[in-house]
Amino acid sequence: MDFFIFVSEKWFLFALLIALIALFLLTEQNKSGKTIGTSELVRMTNNDQAIVVDVRPSAEFDLGHIHGSRNIPHSKIASRIAELEKYRSTIIVLVDKLGQHSGGAGKVLSKEGYDVQRLRGGISEWQGASLPLVTGK
Repeated sequence: MDFFIFVSEKWFLFALLIALIALFLLTEQNKSGKTIGTSELVRMTNNDQAIVVDVRPSAEFDLGHIHGSRNIPHSKIASRIAELEKYRSTIIVLVDKLGQHSGGAGKVLSKEGYDVQRLRGGISEWQGASLPLVTGK
């Protein structure tokens, strides 16, 4: 009850707090790369405008991944960043299972100067759109 009294009496401060939190979240999200949908990813890869880096563990990658994607598990992205040097001028689209690990990997790559985007919803979203996966390495 005291919370609602505080909010009603200090509504300007409360609104400012909410605005600052939203700004912080937006800024942090942008540091890890813009999110794109499945149709945008298909268009970009078909036009050779991007490469796909799957940041899931290798075992999950082998069970099914987007055709042409490279696998660098999110836990190893910092130590294997040199593998992406030849793609520095290309958009790198990060894919994970549900979208939970691509943000951290995106921050690492963005900090190193790569142009990073993330697939919204990860492989789950890809499968939900009935798009194909390939198996093996």
